[in-house]
This record gives sequence, structure tokens and C-alpha cells, in this order.
Amino acid sequence: MNATAVRGTGLRPAVREDLEAINRLVAAAIEDWPLPERVRRLALPAYRYTEADLMFLDAVVREDAGQVVGVATWESAEARELPEGAATGLLLHGLYVARSARGTGVGRQLVAACQEAARAAGVDGVLVKAQTSAAGFFARVGFQSVPVRDRDRDFEQRYWWPVAAGV
Repeated sequence: MNATAVRGTGLRPAVREDLEAINRLVAAAIEDWPLPERVRRLALPAYRYTEADLMFLDAVVREDAGQVVGVATWESAEARELPEGAATGLLLHGLYVARSARGTGVGRQLVAACQEAARAAGVDGVLVKAQTSAAGFFARVGFQSVPVRDRDRDFEQRYWWPVAAGV
């Protein structure tokens, strides 16, 4: 599942030196979420990435002209979170794209890196827990909405990309 650089794409594994740029992307994305200011302020520390995260998550960045303009992180998904019929999967933990790079294919490219990691790992698919505003994006890149089975436990906006559908 290791993230590897793909020649000519601007994608490469994230490193410790990228954390400041990654966390700026995270902060900018959270500013765009439809949340009360207090909730936004309290949420930000929970979404920031640390060196420890880079040890446990696969992370790729998209770089343009020496600047990090996007990041995707993923890890193994817990079986209980997967949709019916799936036994294994990756959890797309985070996907953040700079405002200046939105609509240019960077997000699509980062998702494709995660999808390729899922194929290489031999898992059933990729799960993402997304903001409501991201539903259209995930539908455009082939993800399907996952029904909520347990309202007390399940994240409301879950999307699944089955590896078999991407073959």
C-alpha cells in the first residue's frame, strides 16, 4: 500500500517537510465547510496531520511548481465500516486540494492514486466519509453512496468505490 511517485504526474509520497503545507490545505478546506465558526475552530486541531500520521497513513501530495496543491491520505478500513458484501477496503482518510487547483483534475488524480493502491493491495474497494458538499465530486469519480445501517454509529455521508467496478 505504500504511496510511490508516479513519473510526470506531480504526485509523490508526503514527507515530514510537507506537513506545514498540508495543514494549510486542511485549514483552508475547513474554512469552506458550512459550520459555525466555533465548531470550525474546535474541529481544526483534530484534522491537522502530524509526523505520527505519516508513519501510519499512506499519503501522497500533488506538487505544482514546487508547491503542494493537494494531498490524499488513506489507511486500512475497519471491516465493520465497509458496505455489505465487502470484507476489506481502504479508508480515504483525507482529500484536500488548494482553492487555486480545484476543478483542474488534482482531486481526481489523488483519488486515482488511492484507487490504484486499493488494486495493488487486493482489497475490495475504497471507502470515504465525506462532507455533504463533496457528494457530487465522489459520484463523478465513480463512488456510490453507502446506506446508513446504524444511525448511532455510521457516518452519514459515506461513499464506496468497488475495485471490481474500476477494472
